[in-house]
Parts: sequence; C-alpha cells; structure tokens
Amino acid sequence: MYTQERTAMANLVVGGPVAVNSYDNAIVAALVENRPVMLVHAFNGGYLRPVELKEESHDKGVKLATALDPATKDAQGHLWHITPGGFFGQRPLYFIESAAGQVSPKPPVAGGADTGRGDDGAPKPQRRRITVHQEAPKSTADTVQVGLPGKVGDKWRGKNGAVEDTQLWVVTVTPWGGITFVPITHPDAILGFKDHAVTADSEVRLTYNWGGDFTGTVINTFYPRLPNEWNVPYHHIFT
Repeated sequence: MYTQERTAMANLVVGGPVAVNSYDNAIVAALVENRPVMLVHAFNGGYLRPVELKEESHDKGVKLATALDPATKDAQGHLWHITPGGFFGQRPLYFIESAAGQVSPKPPVAGGADTGRGDDGAPKPQRRRITVHQEAPKSTADTVQVGLPGKVGDKWRGKNGAVEDTQLWVVTVTPWGGITFVPITHPDAILGFKDHAVTADSEVRLTYNWGGDFTGTVINTFYPRLPNEWNVPYHHIFT
C-alpha cells in the first residue's frame, strides 16, 4: 500500500471525514502501518517530544521543541507511534505512544501469558503513552503526561475503571493535510498548548476546541513527517 512515491490514495479514509489524498503518505503510514513519525506543528514547525526521555519516567509531560538536538534524536524522543486502540462507534481510536524509552518485553515464563506479538512475530514493546488528566481541561495544572498504563497516577486512569480511557484519542485528518487529536474523555477539547502559546518549549495541554468541530484550527494541527520528509517545511509539501 505504501511507497515512497506520491501514490494516489484518494479513496482511503483514515480516522476522520476527510479522504486521505496523494499528499498524505505520512498520515497513511502513521495510522495504517504504525510507522513512527515526527509530529510537526502547523504554526511554527516545532515538534512534539516528551519532557523526560527515560523509560522509568511516568509523571512528566510533553513539550514543543524547535531544535532537534543529538540527545533527543539518539533517544528517539522526536518519534511517535499512533497505535490503533479500538473504536468509538464507527470512528477508530488511537494511542499516541512515544518511541523514547520504550521497554523491550521480557520473554514469558513457562506457562505464562504472552503479552502479544506484532505482525512479524516479535513481542510488542511497551511504549509510554500520552495520558490525559481526568479533570482536563478545567484544571490549569498539567493535563498531559507520558507513561505506561499501569504506572500513571490514579487521576490519570479511566473514570470507568478502564485505564485506557484516558489514553485513547480520535485522530482526525484535516482538510489541509494535517491531523488533530481529540481525547475521548473530553470531546470538547483538543491537544493544544498552555496559555495557547505555540513557542519553543511550550507545554502541551488540553485546550478547549474553540473551532467548534473535530478538525480544530490550524494552530492545533500537526503534520506527521516521515524520515524522508523531515527537512521539508509543511507549507512546501503541496508545491
């Protein structure tokens, strides 16, 4: 399905009401093939990264960085997996998982349950997921953390007893070729920034979706970028 060329995919709909067109290979790769991508912000070209890259960190948030330093690149702190996590009605849901600090699973003990394997037969790694606070976006405190499902605090777990509730997102493809993240626990909010300031080291928050629809606004849109596209500014993709 995926090639490095601009393959026409006009009839493929992924995660939203907008058909994925031939310019959106990075979206297709992220949502269908689960390839790691860099999430570049529409406004200033900064990228999302966990504040803390180490695998044992489960109580730190996410920020917007404008320079890709060697330490972040070596730790894969600039890469995210958008992993399928079920359905909400007819809409697919996803986890936003960091490639930084992922834990290689231990082999199951004799007679023990296998934690799951990928299409290649290899055990699936444990990845820290972006988790939403139950009281977001009303609270002015941190509303987003990156952690494993069993390691985040009580207020970062699902209200109905399902840990995954606070880690599942509706990923909506926007008409301009980006994606917007809507948490299922707070459908009137979208992934945004503290004080609505999209600057270097801005802290990621849940913000009310003043746009009033699932596509949000340009300022809260992210462009997935594959490795061969990282050096191409988003506004040049369509030329």
